Amino acid sequence: MIRALLMSSSRKDNLGYLEHAGEQLALVLGEQDDRPKPIRAVLIPYAAVSTTFETYEELAKPAFAAHGVELTSIHRMADPVQAIREAEVIAVAGGNTFALLNRLYAADLVDAIRERVTSGAASYVGWSAGTNVATPSIRTTNDMPIVEPPSFAALRLVPFQMNPHFIPGKPVGHNGESREERLREFIDLNPSEEVLALYEGCALWVTGDHARIVGEREGLVFSQEGEVRSIAPGESFPLSSIREAAL
Repeated sequence: MIRALLMSSSRKDNLGYLEHAGEQLALVLGEQDDRPKPIRAVLIPYAAVSTTFETYEELAKPAFAAHGVELTSIHRMADPVQAIREAEVIAVAGGNTFALLNRLYAADLVDAIRERVTSGAASYVGWSAGTNVATPSIRTTNDMPIVEPPSFAALRLVPFQMNPHFIPGKPVGHNGESREERLREFIDLNPSEEVLALYEGCALWVTGDHARIVGEREGLVFSQEGEVRSIAPGESFPLSSIREAAL
């Protein structure tokens, strides 16, 4: 059974790195009825561009240590594929989604992560870019394509597209498209699909073929019908209720 926590952001408001996410991380890192509590997690910091992998590791460690879980970056490991095959928890940090997916392909980790998580052997935690790559493709990321991955196809841990860091409307003086307009453009060209958008500080908690929104705000589903429907926090819903990516 898949267990995946897909967080919109690493920060909320003025809080520190993952400081808002204690209760969310407890879903994966806390006491569990159906499996032993994890004691180690593998961090994938490949979305880092303007900072080092070591910096990402140090930023994320305290949030995991608070749950008694040791976090180690995969760049320290001699055999990254084997590290994923043995992982209890796979944590994928945010940054640039295109850089992240490009490096996952280069390290032969896309299939390894998918197989480990979909088999139920490891839980998955992603935030920002780490959430983008958990979907069927990175077509609904907010990031600039600073590199070109071999494919936009991603991990497909959930069957539909997502848009983290969702912010409605436009800043004063901004004459480009709003996030709503960009997502509607995606739907216009991909009418058979829907996109789940998450406000910052919120997450999607996936267990098997169901999920629920965790955090203070609702999830928003954009579809060809034009109206945006809401999913209330805490409301369990089947993954199949959001139309999947047609890849």
